[in-house]
Parts: sequence; structure tokens; C-alpha cells
Amino acid sequence: MADPRGDSDEGGRVSIRVLLVDDQALVRAGFAMVLSAQDDMEVVGEAGTGAEALAALATTAADVVVMDIRMPVMDGIEATRRICAAGGGPRVLALTTFDTDEDAFAALQAGASGFLLKNAPPEDLLAAIRVVAGGDSVVAPRVTRALLDRFAGQLTLPGRADDRLAALTEREREVLELVAGGLSNTEIAARLHVAEGTVKVHFGRILAKLELRDRVQAVVFAYEIGLVRPAS
Repeated sequence: MADPRGDSDEGGRVSIRVLLVDDQALVRAGFAMVLSAQDDMEVVGEAGTGAEALAALATTAADVVVMDIRMPVMDGIEATRRICAAGGGPRVLALTTFDTDEDAFAALQAGASGFLLKNAPPEDLLAAIRVVAGGDSVVAPRVTRALLDRFAGQLTLPGRADDRLAALTEREREVLELVAGGLSNTEIAARLHVAEGTVKVHFGRILAKLELRDRVQAVVFAYEIGLVRPAS
């Protein structure tokens, strides 16, 4: 996929490059109008199916893909899975028409960095894109935990071994378990009696060692290898 690093304008400001993916042209046009009015965003392409999105990303650099979940030919879940599995590509913000846990769970497991309802206010969409582009997730830790607790039986290869876990120090593993338990950095810092900045450093190393992209993927990883178990 094309280099995901953002472009800078003449003043050195980084512009977030966004690929819009939705099977409805009017929806894409509406999103494009909102995004194009922002000084820090640029719509670099549009696609009507997941397959078209993958083709576009082969030649177009993007930082964030705003991905509809339900589309013909190839849906947003499969497209998200392929984008995230390729590595080094853009982050995905999944959009759902229906407020269902099933859609949210599928998007997170596929590797999306967050999800949002398509009828959310424009300011929520813009904020979500900025958060995802910055490397964070648009899902509260406890929401992720609740979703995984509910759908734990559907996780791919539950309890599988993963050699990457051995690369973590005892403290890093402890931090990962607390993250997967739904705790924020502030709560983890209080639990471990360390500074919040120290927790952030540990978590950054966890992501690098496990080759994960964000907090959501870290929580899914912890469930899939059996590091944490669903709440009873």
C-alpha cells in the first residue's frame, strides 16, 4: 500500500489524508463536503466497495479510511481486515448504519481503530478522524471490554499461543492485562503506583513489541491469546 504519512502544506502543517468508502455516492459527497472544509483534512479518494478501497490504496496514500461496514461485493469488515493485515497502511474508522454490537465487534476484531454511527453529528466524525489519525482509538476501554466479553466465543483461535508475548517484560505484561481489563492510563498508574507518563511509555513498548497499532488491537490480542478471560 502507498506510504501512509500525511502531507504538509506550505506552512508545515500536516494534513490528514482521508479515503471515503461507502456504496452510496450521496453519503460520500456529504462526507467529502464536511471534510474538505477543514484546514487539516484532505479527501484523497472515494470508493463504493471494499474491493475498490483496496485498489485505491494500492496507488493512493491515506492516513485514515472512513469505512462503511455494509456494502456489496466486499463489505467493510473484510476490507478492514485486509487493510490492517497488510501492515503499514492507514487506520480505519468504521461507520455503521445500525447501532448493533455485532457490527462494532466485527469491526474491532477486523482491526478498526474505532467505530461511529453514520448519522453522528459532523463534529463527532471530524473529532473521530483526528483521534484515529493521531494513533488512538475511538472506543472507550470499557466499551471494548464489554463487547469482547459478550462475543468472546466468536474470537478467532481463542487461547492460541503467541511468541510475541515472551518479548514483554513482567511489568509490560502487567500493563497489558490492566489495559485489557478496561482500565485507563490514569487508573493503571494509580493501581501500579507509577506516573501516568510511565504507563504511556510501557504501553508504547507493548504496541511495538506485539506489532499492534492501538489500544483496541491490544485488548483484542489479549483476549485471543487467553491472557484475559471474559467476565462471568
